[in-house]
Amino acid sequence: MTLHAASREALDLAENRLGEVLAAAGTDPATVGDELLSVVALLDREIGLRRAVADGSASSEARIGLARGILAGKVSEPALQVLDSVAGSRWSSPRELTDGLEALGRSALLTSAEKSGNIDAVEDQLFRVTRIVAGAPELERALSDLAAPAEAKRALVRTLFADKVDVVTETLVEQVVLRAKGRGVANALERLVQLAAERRERSVAQVTSASALSDEQQARLSEKLNALYGRQLALHVEVDPSLGGGLVVRVGDEVIDGSTAGRIDALRRRLAG
Repeated sequence: MTLHAASREALDLAENRLGEVLAAAGTDPATVGDELLSVVALLDREIGLRRAVADGSASSEARIGLARGILAGKVSEPALQVLDSVAGSRWSSPRELTDGLEALGRSALLTSAEKSGNIDAVEDQLFRVTRIVAGAPELERALSDLAAPAEAKRALVRTLFADKVDVVTETLVEQVVLRAKGRGVANALERLVQLAAERRERSVAQVTSASALSDEQQARLSEKLNALYGRQLALHVEVDPSLGGGLVVRVGDEVIDGSTAGRIDALRRRLAG
């Protein structure tokens, strides 16, 4: 998510407010996250309302009053307090306001996974869903289809993943799909994996192996990669026999190709050169 300076400042303020709200006794982060994302959906549908809430020519009090007037009684007080910060700040554009609000909703949901001890499972499930979508072009096209009704997309996600993943995972995946707007769903899902990993102050190492790795092998690989990068990495492993042997490790934009297929390709390039 790319934001201009004013929006970055507004998001920083809202994130601080979200942290305060979620730290309060009795606040359910999952509820707050769901409610914030429901407001994102409302603003996506109601262009006039989105523009009014982001209207920099109106006073912050007027914008807060507008949001509260519409949403009071429909979302909880903790969610309204976060929305006060969002509506009361200046954003670079109405679209960046909704993008920022989406980030806040995601953060609240990931906080709920942390508090319930499920953040590891959610991160792993998001990774698996990402790989499934990336490996099935027809599925990604269906999930990214601008002409497809939102309910049809939601039903497809639930058919594929309901009862197989944590409710936080399902909600986050649905949100990505419903706001895809024709953009690549797999890339947006991959960003969610990164966000989940960052909650544990770790980066993601995506490992593709020619054969399944034992727990001991994964532990040794994790230790070596942590030492190489100087930080904790979340290890996600998938098997691809077409590699022939060895491993391919991707951390961000960096790729370490130790596979048989990779070495053969490198040799071919040298010979061709």
